[in-house]
Amino acid sequence: MSATATMTMEPIAGAAPRFQARIAGVLYLMCILTGTSGMIINGRLIVSGDAAATAANILAHEPLYRLGFAYDLIAGACYIAVIALLYGLFQPVNRHVSLAAALFGLAGCTCGAVAGLFHLAPLAVLKGAPYLSVFSAKQLQALAYLFIKLRGQTSNIAFVFFGLYCLLIGFLIFRSTFLPRTLGVLMAIAGTCWLTSSFASFLSPPLAALLSPYIAAGGLGEAALTFWLLLIGVNGARWEQQAGVAGTGR
Repeated sequence: MSATATMTMEPIAGAAPRFQARIAGVLYLMCILTGTSGMIINGRLIVSGDAAATAANILAHEPLYRLGFAYDLIAGACYIAVIALLYGLFQPVNRHVSLAAALFGLAGCTCGAVAGLFHLAPLAVLKGAPYLSVFSAKQLQALAYLFIKLRGQTSNIAFVFFGLYCLLIGFLIFRSTFLPRTLGVLMAIAGTCWLTSSFASFLSPPLAALLSPYIAAGGLGEAALTFWLLLIGVNGARWEQQAGVAGTGR
């Protein structure tokens, strides 16, 4: 094969992983934006420690509350797609670790789906169905607030799995030749932050509240990977080279 033919084939060979990486970046960005929007909506409507005020806010702004659920659902769907795309991208680095990361990520998304059910439950409680007439208004408000608290705890469980996912993705990036190692370090820090936040919330909620402003910085790792994938992608030639080495090793 001539040198000219080789040069023309190299961009084509690297186009698929670069395109896949950029699609992952687009979906990752959508996940971050919709997930953050859902958190903002919840922050506006939920009054910490006040079941009556929270119930009044939900009923007075029901469309907004439902929009928050929709945002969370979109974020979860986008994240599942990101998990699938990154699984394919990182298979050449280590197939088993890539699979383990994908399974942890999907476990987190499953917990997120359960959290979504708890998100909708307060509406069912507060809408005044006839079969709920045996409960007083205060009891219904307390029950709705309980579901909101359970949603928060389920989300914390989800972030245990997301933390493990980020740690393994950080390892895979660090071992790869087609992405900067700095991104791997940042993703490992993000994973450590999510794990710390989750276990602190289980073991000592006051400590979790104290650490919250610092742990939120973990999102910088995921944001950095998102924009790198979106704007730059991966080094296609190096991805092909590593994929070829992995193929010969099987």
